[in-house]
Amino acid sequence: MKRYFTKEVIIGIITIISLFILYFGFNFLKGINIFKPTNHYYVRMANVTELQKSCAVYVDGFKVGLVNDIRYDYEHPGNIIVLISLEKGMKVQVGSYVELSSSLTGGASLSFKLNTHVTSYCHVGDTIEGVMKLGMMEQVAEELLPQMKDLLPRLDTILYSIQKIVAHPVFFESLDNISRITANLEMTSGELNKIVSNDIPVILRDFRTISSNVSQLTDNLNKVDLQSTMNLVNATVKNMEMATSQFNNKESSLGLLMNDRQLYDNLNSTANNASLLLEDLRKNPKRYVHFSVF
Repeated sequence: MKRYFTKEVIIGIITIISLFILYFGFNFLKGINIFKPTNHYYVRMANVTELQKSCAVYVDGFKVGLVNDIRYDYEHPGNIIVLISLEKGMKVQVGSYVELSSSLTGGASLSFKLNTHVTSYCHVGDTIEGVMKLGMMEQVAEELLPQMKDLLPRLDTILYSIQKIVAHPVFFESLDNISRITANLEMTSGELNKIVSNDIPVILRDFRTISSNVSQLTDNLNKVDLQSTMNLVNATVKNMEMATSQFNNKESSLGLLMNDRQLYDNLNSTANNASLLLEDLRKNPKRYVHFSVF
């Protein structure tokens, strides 16, 4: 029987299978699925720092492809062409761009910024613009360096002014004054502590005594029969009103005595005559008093 698979054929078949397995395994390790259909696009960039083949391509954080190749565009210096492969169902709108970002731990990745405001799409093999996303340190440097540049002349002036202040004798005198003030504050704090520990308890004790007396006075006032007191006051006021009415009434004796002008004049005249009589009695006592002797 004729043999169709000689030793050489078997070795060749094994070699081809081994190469295929090696190629498939190598691409698998790089994250490339050779059996999955993809679309290829080109990305034009000015800087591809840390970007390497097999780096991931993302859309909104989701992996949609890989970097297949990176080469320098010698016909247009300053440009680097990156070949990427995207999943078959991934469509790129016209006006979209790719952003290169670097991580703190090293490595880089590409992220699509899709232009979702249009309905037209790029064709497979089209060139898409790429930009470099600034890292954290680059952003800090870009924002702070101009400010630091403006601040340096002012900082030099500030340091010079501080040096003059420190070298001036008044500065050391101020430090001595601050030291004395601190010592005085410490003494004052000690005095306040003594007052708080000695005088405040006495004041609080007196306050408690006063509060107790006020409470006792309030209790005594509550025990007073205010209704009887008010009735007595009302009766007194009524009696005063009656007396006042009697004084004002010209028909009563008190009213006549208070309001009769003639009676007033007669009493006044009588008082005057009595005064004249007493005066005459004082001056001429013999006229009124007689002594007889045996």
